[in-house]
Amino acid sequence: MADATGNQTPDTPDSGEDDLRGRKVPELRDQAKEDGVSGTSGMRKDELVEAIVEAEEGSGDELDESSDDVGAGPDDGKIRTGPDTSKSLKYSQEITSPDEDPEREGRSLATTHHEVIKQWAETRGGRPATVDGTEHGDHLGVLRLDFTGETDKLRHVSWDEWFRTFDERQLNFIYQEQRKDGNQSTFFILESPNREDA
Repeated sequence: MADATGNQTPDTPDSGEDDLRGRKVPELRDQAKEDGVSGTSGMRKDELVEAIVEAEEGSGDELDESSDDVGAGPDDGKIRTGPDTSKSLKYSQEITSPDEDPEREGRSLATTHHEVIKQWAETRGGRPATVDGTEHGDHLGVLRLDFTGETDKLRHVSWDEWFRTFDERQLNFIYQEQRKDGNQSTFFILESPNREDA
């Protein structure tokens, strides 16, 4: 069999960016899911096109990001205290390293350690997000972690953006690894010990 050159299936054009932009959002979501992109239901059309192009080109910044260590952050994982420190924070076990474990199942934990937060979220399929429409100019609005990928009210952001805002607002991350029944928990709250900084 002789080697063939050129496009052997002329009715199947390359899936370029222009082709993607001509598709409807539900089709783009399906394509993104096939390409391994998660959290597609919270993405706008332009975000979907960009994610598909990156996934198909193999650059996969969004996918590679999960393997990048984001470090401890400016407070080395130590909780932030202030005049409005809550009782929840006072009674939580402080976690300052990804190597630390809860004292017991269902224990309330608290940290500012970026890698601890990122690993906790990604283990549960969570992605960094902001509530759409709550932005202040070019600053992110209300911070969230999206575990479902099914809400249209969240806009996914990079971990860098999320942590920059988290630190600027001097927030603490209060969370659980497991519920008392031993099942994995997605419970978390973001809290500022200095309300005026929230």
